[in-house]
Amino acid sequence: MIELEEVAPNRWRVKKASQKNARSNLPLPYVISDSMEPTEQVDGKFYTSKRSFRAVGRALGLVEVGTEKLRPKPKGAGSRASGEARRASIKKAVEKIRT
Repeated sequence: MIELEEVAPNRWRVKKASQKNARSNLPLPYVISDSMEPTEQVDGKFYTSKRSFRAVGRALGLVEVGTEKLRPKPKGAGSRASGEARRASIKKAVEKIRT
C-alpha cells in the first residue's frame, strides 16, 4: 500500500522509508586502533604499537610512505630551458624517423 504525506495544504507526496546510515556495531566505529600485528622495524625489534613503530622510524630518519610532506616544485627560469630542450629532442626524433 502506498502511504502519502501532506507537505503543504493540498500538496501530497509518497512517503519514503527513512534511510539509515550503514554503521558498525562497535561502540566507536570511526576510531582507528593503535595496535597492529608484531612488525619488525629496521632496528631489529618487533613493535605492536603503530605509534612506537612510527616514532622509531622517524628517529632513524625513515619516511613513511603516504605521510611525507612534498615540497612544492619551483617555478621559474629552469622550466623554459627544459621545455626548449624537450622540443629540440622531439624534433630530432621526428627527423630521424622521416629519414
